[in-house]
Amino acid sequence: MKINLIVALFAVMALAAGVFLQQSHHDNVATEHVRLQLDFSFPDSNGQLQSVSQWQGRILVINFWGTWCPPCLKEMPEFIQWQQAYQADNVQFVGIAIDDQQSVTNYLKTLPINYPILIAGDEGSRLSQQLGNIINAVPFTVIVNQAGQIVHRQPGELSKQQFLDVLQPLLGKNQ
Repeated sequence: MKINLIVALFAVMALAAGVFLQQSHHDNVATEHVRLQLDFSFPDSNGQLQSVSQWQGRILVINFWGTWCPPCLKEMPEFIQWQQAYQADNVQFVGIAIDDQQSVTNYLKTLPINYPILIAGDEGSRLSQQLGNIINAVPFTVIVNQAGQIVHRQPGELSKQQFLDVLQPLLGKNQ
């Protein structure tokens, strides 16, 4: 009886250790995966290839959008304001259009945008999924801290309060 209890106790401890190690390994792989996915390049509206590495060390707000998406277009004027307001705090917005070159070029003629717009087409959808867009929502915004780690994922529109709730701790400021 005593031996069965010892064996059962040992089995439970081994199971708990295995679960802990598996979770720890999964967390490390997930972090490495996210960092790996932040190494991407897409052309801008002028056809110039732009790499995300040029914004390394900044707080990145990466927004996946489409010209055919009313909620995407609705939030863009706010992003323009926020880019202006927080640029001095090392915040960089980057729009990734899940769209074609001509549609994006035509749209950009209607709204002067003060942050980079990259054109990714279907590759943008795949990247957004790799960055955590499990429901394939558009718009989809990812906020990345100065160390290159994703600190917030937002399927659907990003409200000002949500943005500030994530940004303020990164800036070390109270609201």
